[in-house]
Amino acid sequence: MKQFLFSLAVLFTISISGLVAQDNPCGVEGIVVEASSYQYAPSSLEIEAGQTVVWVNMGGFHDVNGVASSIGTTWNNPETFAFDAVNGSTMGTCIGFQTFTVEGTYDYDCAIGNHAEQGMVASVTVIAPPSNTVVDIIVNSEDHTLLEAAVGAAGLVDALNGDGPFTVFAPTDAAIVALTEVLEITAEELLALPNLGDILQYHVVAASAFSTDLTDGQMIGTLQGLDVTVTINMDGVFINEAMVTVADIAADNGVVHVIDAVLLPPAPVSNTVVDVIVNSEDHTVLEAAVLAADLAGALSAEGPFTVFAPTDAAFTALMEALEVSAEELLAFEGLTDVLLYHVVGAQALAADLSDGQEITTLLDQDVTITINGMGVFVNQAMVTVADIVADNGVVHVIDAVLLPELDENLPETVVDIIVASEVHTLLEAAVVAAGLVDALSGEGPFTVFAPTDDAIVALTEALSITAEELLALPNLGEILQYHVVAADAFAEDLSDGQLLTTLLGQDVTVSISDAGVMINDAMVIVADLEAENGVVHVIDAVLLPPASNLDEVQVQLECTVYPNPLVGGVLNVQGNWAMGAQFTITDLQGRMVAQSILQSNQIQWDASGLESGVYAITVAEGVQFETVQFVIR
Repeated sequence: MKQFLFSLAVLFTISISGLVAQDNPCGVEGIVVEASSYQYAPSSLEIEAGQTVVWVNMGGFHDVNGVASSIGTTWNNPETFAFDAVNGSTMGTCIGFQTFTVEGTYDYDCAIGNHAEQGMVASVTVIAPPSNTVVDIIVNSEDHTLLEAAVGAAGLVDALNGDGPFTVFAPTDAAIVALTEVLEITAEELLALPNLGDILQYHVVAASAFSTDLTDGQMIGTLQGLDVTVTINMDGVFINEAMVTVADIAADNGVVHVIDAVLLPPAPVSNTVVDVIVNSEDHTVLEAAVLAADLAGALSAEGPFTVFAPTDAAFTALMEALEVSAEELLAFEGLTDVLLYHVVGAQALAADLSDGQEITTLLDQDVTITINGMGVFVNQAMVTVADIVADNGVVHVIDAVLLPELDENLPETVVDIIVASEVHTLLEAAVVAAGLVDALSGEGPFTVFAPTDDAIVALTEALSITAEELLALPNLGEILQYHVVAADAFAEDLSDGQLLTTLLGQDVTVSISDAGVMINDAMVIVADLEAENGVVHVIDAVLLPPASNLDEVQVQLECTVYPNPLVGGVLNVQGNWAMGAQFTITDLQGRMVAQSILQSNQIQWDASGLESGVYAITVAEGVQFETVQFVIR
């Protein structure tokens, strides 16, 4: 619309100035200014840079002076120009003509006699020609407001305002709205798409392609790099699936064709090492294994990767040797490690391989390359097809499955499991204190229900005793034996209501419900930690034998030690225990210093042989005990 109005203005100016083009005495195409009767008509003229002004004398003796004012007026003409005086005639006499290329205002007058003083002055204003690029056509169109916004959002305005030439297939607002409705997004979300620039460049050809240049079936390369297809039939002209509704809107730097749908570039064809495997008829088992091990995403990444790809026949041979089914193979817990042993984190083409070469796989174990007269081998597997290049690496087909050294060594004993666990430090200390290490390190089999540190701390808090006092209980061994069964009892072996006899000779009860598996009132939180001599189940509470309820384990003995601190000599100990109570002294590291059976409730003990430090006296009677610390200086 803006271009149309400007064109009307130029035509109107030309129409009032009289002669145009070569139909003037100067014989050149230009805008005519007539000189006559002490005036130039028009006296004020606006033209575009590159246009020509022709001066014609219609009567009298006149010139054109664009050098300096004849009456002293200040001029700032960008360039000077002047034409000598001629006599006019009713048919017009050519004074001269000037093509203006520099923008600005040019003043001039008639330097003959007092013509300028009589008002024979005028000016020419030169402006830049209006822009009419493919962008201007879009901007000035009422049907392309969204396309205009998209070109701006994608930062393509400057590029499409360039020299070109360009052909733009311009979807209307209605077409873009239809796309947003299909995608269930807003126009704002469409303009924020990260690939908006690619979509728009798929609408632009770096050449002028007018309708007369198009043919049915023609493929045209776009700025995005992919082709669009031209179809011409009785229904019209189509670019892919979009119809051209308005053709051949010419621009200074190309042409615009209006279309009724947005052109969407096809998704790039994926060709990763995973795609090579998926598209192979000989690798269905490998494909299933990659999916089962959840490695498809990782192997579709940037890479590069080298994959040694065993065929279905190779997997079938392995399954027959192992006497397992495909389902069992895919469920193998070491499947991921096996597959990673077939992948190198670099591109290794056949030309890169050498005899004796060792290549580290993603499993961090090496495979060995052997090249001889028989062919190329990876370990013992022959490469049957080499160098299937993918976007992110290369695939070599091999005729056997590569088997890594899998770490299947079980912990030797249930004690090893407890010792290696970060949540069983107190249980480890208890097993040591109760002298059960050797027994539980035996041949077995054993099933150990292993209370966590939190479970043991909870018991000490319930009993109002310290962990050290718990470890000093005389019946600690019995409590621990109540946690051990002299048989393998894996989770699959347990049933609801089952009774398991412990090493203590008393049973624990298995309860299985939706809440989980319980051993008495303790829940199994980790099951089936397997050792060579049994299995460990982690539980969240300490199991107490039926004879050891909380009331029985409560500290009830009274023990008094004096003098405290002791400076050499004899330590006095007295309390309310009966004859036969056990008397034990330990240092802070839990090492026993002395032990005896008490014959009375008051003793004197010679401590002169002990070094300075802190010690603990424990007096135990049945399940009752008392521990008191004392200091020797």
